[in-house]
Amino acid sequence: MSDCLFCKIIAGEIPGKTVFENDKVYAFRDINPQAPVHVLIVPRKHMDNILECDAETAAALTDAVQRIAESEGVDKTGFRVVSNCGKHGAQSVNHLHIHLMGGKQLPERMG
Repeated sequence: MSDCLFCKIIAGEIPGKTVFENDKVYAFRDINPQAPVHVLIVPRKHMDNILECDAETAAALTDAVQRIAESEGVDKTGFRVVSNCGKHGAQSVNHLHIHLMGGKQLPERMG
């Protein structure tokens, strides 16, 4: 999608600090981190949100979460995984993305 911020980052048109990538997903550091480790994990194929996610993409995203949590050193201490969906879900970029946040004690939330 030509006007999508994350598609432009994936394509290299806008710089991103790459953390992990393969043929299905691209992960990069959030430009406004909310934790010492704050990585955005996005599918290379554009989909607006998690409601458009197919099983193959979901598996690739989950695999990336596991790999990144380990490489960033939060797999043992804990981390949060969030995917906002739609306007009322506070989604700021309409390209499916997962926030992986950790590296310090995060505030308690529901769950």
